[in-house]
Amino acid sequence: MCIVGARPNFMKIAPIMAALRSEQCHLDAFLLHTGQHYDKSMKHCFFDQLGIPVPDMDLEVGSGSHAVQTAEIMQRFEPVLDEVKPAMVLVVGDVNSTIACALVATKKGIPVVHVEAGLRSYDRDMPEEVNRVLTDQISDMHFLTEKSAHENLLREGIDDSRIHFVGNVMIDTLKNNLSKAVTPEQILSEIPNKAVFLNSKTGYGVLTLHRPSNVDNPEVLARLLETLNEISKTLPLVFPIHPRTAQKIMESGCEKYLDTDRIIQLAPLAYHEMLGLNSKARLVLTDSGGIQEETTALGVPCITLRENTERPITVDEGTNTIVGTDPVKIRAAFDNVMQTGGKAGKVPELWDGKAAVRIVEVMEKWLTDNQRH
Repeated sequence: MCIVGARPNFMKIAPIMAALRSEQCHLDAFLLHTGQHYDKSMKHCFFDQLGIPVPDMDLEVGSGSHAVQTAEIMQRFEPVLDEVKPAMVLVVGDVNSTIACALVATKKGIPVVHVEAGLRSYDRDMPEEVNRVLTDQISDMHFLTEKSAHENLLREGIDDSRIHFVGNVMIDTLKNNLSKAVTPEQILSEIPNKAVFLNSKTGYGVLTLHRPSNVDNPEVLARLLETLNEISKTLPLVFPIHPRTAQKIMESGCEKYLDTDRIIQLAPLAYHEMLGLNSKARLVLTDSGGIQEETTALGVPCITLRENTERPITVDEGTNTIVGTDPVKIRAAFDNVMQTGGKAGKVPELWDGKAAVRIVEVMEKWLTDNQRH
């Protein structure tokens, strides 16, 4: 049984479901959507574009506080496990659905598989960090995207035999969809001053902001947007804006920083559109974890507006620079990219588009071996 719940999960589950339902695999796959994130447009944006099959079951949990949402998922998930009786439960990433379903499964004696295990920001103020640590503690198999995660798990007492370095399923999805990416020309076709953004000499930057630490504090948000407004005078920015971020900008009175034709605000984009926009960008400014990985795979400079990252390989080997919310550091990193082209970086080991196949091979062998015993 494979679990998805929120937008970050969809890009991770797509290649896993494809590998599970391939002719080479002898496992039956059951897809459960908790409904943690869902709207009608999201089905087209992700399930249809990425070829994710229609879920076998949808718990339709909806939004709520961390406690309410996690508890609701657990309550609705338990009877499904009793009915389906899966041989194992696979969870991905670090959202509330991940820890909720892992916890119910492990208490019922069902093996738990965690894809994207061992990543650590060492910032317990991030709800995702708590979800990651706890999920790893109760998982039976840990699939890693980068080798630094191995040391993290060993330090936390996870047995080495449970740890498997397989690569990054996010990059499987990126490679599988790059040829389908929508061009910036198509995305910006309705923008009155699109020529400014499509100028081949200057190019454009992409901006995403959604983390509570950046958008919930009015002072931090104002500081960031003022700095980004200044940056846009040199490099125009395309800003696909999350509804919650838009609301926080309105509430904090920060709209004035976006009142410029050098920052284009778009509704949230589907995967193919966002992939096309990022792949052709001069640089990306973001607080997203997944985009740090995607830009490294694409070779596009990334400036991360956070104090830390759970994906250090994007900094050590990739194109990522961590700057936090300090205007001086943001500006210095931006100037460096504009003057030098930024970090060249390289694509990390096993980010080759075959991670999901490796995951399924290991799971199939594990199940076969355990049935014999």
